[in-house]
Amino acid sequence: MQIERRLEELGFTLPSEAQPPEGFEFSFEWVRVRGNRVYVSGHSPQLPDGSLAGPFGAVPSEISLDAATDAARDTALAVLGSVSRAIGDLDRISAWLTVTGSVNADHGFTQTTTAINGFSDLILQVFGPEIGAHARTALGAAALPMNNSVVVSAEIEIDG
Repeated sequence: MQIERRLEELGFTLPSEAQPPEGFEFSFEWVRVRGNRVYVSGHSPQLPDGSLAGPFGAVPSEISLDAATDAARDTALAVLGSVSRAIGDLDRISAWLTVTGSVNADHGFTQTTTAINGFSDLILQVFGPEIGAHARTALGAAALPMNNSVVVSAEIEIDG
């Protein structure tokens, strides 16, 4: 439970299970565990109760780059909450392998990497470089589900 303690020390709380917006149904698994691999579906920022937190809209015309970077950090918390429920203890994570981030980006916006750094920076801060370092893709998209500003998925390795 070292990772959970570290998150607490940093002042972070993991949100509850994701709750779909009114009239929407999730027909996929948030996390799929196969052997020592954990496949994480695309997540966005969540409020403590699991509902979508936003911000919503395109970067940078509707959402600032700073707000998108914060949203990516909050998305890391949503991912950690889902992974914790799936594997029972975040200390089982032995390596973050890949992270794929999408930014709801205006045409020509080229700072998607900066926005997704919010996710990567939190993972590195909590897990350290030995476990937290990962390969990453940060793409711009014309639109994202439910108008989220960022969506991030990941592949993780676990022990046991």
